[in-house]
Amino acid sequence: MIFDSHIHTEVSADSEMKAARALARAEELGVGLVFTEHEDMDFPGEKDFTFSPDAYWEKYESLRGGTLRLGVEIGMQAGLAGKNRAFVESVPFDQVVGSIHTLDGFDLYYPDIYRQHEKEELYRLYLRTMADCVRSHGAFVDILAHIDYIARYAVYSDPEISYAAYAEFIDDVLRALVETDTVLELNTRRFSKRLGMKELVPIFARYRELGGREVTLGSDAHTADAIGASFAEAEDMAEALGLAVVTFCGRKKEYC
Repeated sequence: MIFDSHIHTEVSADSEMKAARALARAEELGVGLVFTEHEDMDFPGEKDFTFSPDAYWEKYESLRGGTLRLGVEIGMQAGLAGKNRAFVESVPFDQVVGSIHTLDGFDLYYPDIYRQHEKEELYRLYLRTMADCVRSHGAFVDILAHIDYIARYAVYSDPEISYAAYAEFIDDVLRALVETDTVLELNTRRFSKRLGMKELVPIFARYRELGGREVTLGSDAHTADAIGASFAEAEDMAEALGLAVVTFCGRKKEYC
């Protein structure tokens, strides 16, 4: 069974999706789910992207098993590896996703940081930070989420991360993944933008060349209608590139 290994319920500060609605939608689609709630310590801005792992476990443990696993999406930042590791080890998560949501003290969701930096400078910083965080967090993170996250919100005329333009920096991220046995997520959030999907192909092809063998599929859904979005295209892309689709249960890989 294919799993949507990256979704958010009402436990996450930016989602109101009920677990029952998510599970009903997954059953309609014939996919499994991994809840991956946001835990972003020292997050800039007013929203609190943290949660109590014990309360989370109490809320959802009875649903866990079979087609539902319980995970977390950790916000990776320099200097937070120790705190993030302690959080991850506080309950028996099935899966840990690592993400870069902030940079240089700014939330990448908002336009402020893009107005202060030229694209090339900022994207290089983003990728260097990502590579460093994969290496500092790789011992306890299973998956690197949405390598193209910054392209979702950048206000530049061309927000894409082109492999040709940033090959050296993307390669460092991909090498860090292989070194730490961290799986690269094929995130389908931007598949509705055909150019966004197209720009991912050379990145994942290079991941395969450098020794990457597996991907997870993640919709990053915050609403039930987004669960499993564009998974047929993602599965075709993974197969064409020779990448196996996996998920995690009890922190162990399972082939889908």
